[in-house]
Amino acid sequence: MHKDLNILVVEADHAKAQDILEALKEGGWTTATVIASAAALERTLTQQDPDIILIDLANPDRDTLEHLCFVSNARNRPVAMFVDQTDNAMTQAAISAGLSAYVVNGLQKDRIKPVLETAIARFSMIAKMQSELEAAKQALADRKTIDRAKGLLISARNISEDEAYSLLRKTAMDQGRKVIDVAAALVTAADLLQ
Repeated sequence: MHKDLNILVVEADHAKAQDILEALKEGGWTTATVIASAAALERTLTQQDPDIILIDLANPDRDTLEHLCFVSNARNRPVAMFVDQTDNAMTQAAISAGLSAYVVNGLQKDRIKPVLETAIARFSMIAKMQSELEAAKQALADRKTIDRAKGLLISARNISEDEAYSLLRKTAMDQGRKVIDVAAALVTAADLLQ
């Protein structure tokens, strides 16, 4: 399902890095790059565009966590972070930063595959919800613009709401445009004339 992902691993300990690569390989993921330092993350991301990032940190502080989430672009790709310990503030910061997975009690080889699969699924679910929310916001904004345009036509031509919408729709069809585009043009023109 997710076998061809390009995975970037941030792990300072060479032996742990090898365990992670082995676990990824066992999970069916063969394209992985390891960097030893979180400081190299930004440079590596400009050179590569990984599908998912796995970060292992012993005891991150809030600034490090937020910086890593910002640099890794956690809102635009799944990021799974393994930490040895945390507190409520760190957990809240991780959630706010958009991490797809924040796993406490360290990285264990047998947990890598299910955590990454969960991170990918969670990221996909959140991305879908965000997309649906943006579409709903746009539909609402479009509806308001169309309603305003209908109001302008009703006032200017002394016609009913249905007639105003029919006129917008006919004009859009005649011009090969969308109703929202015609409505937006009408609203813009009316604003200029005021």
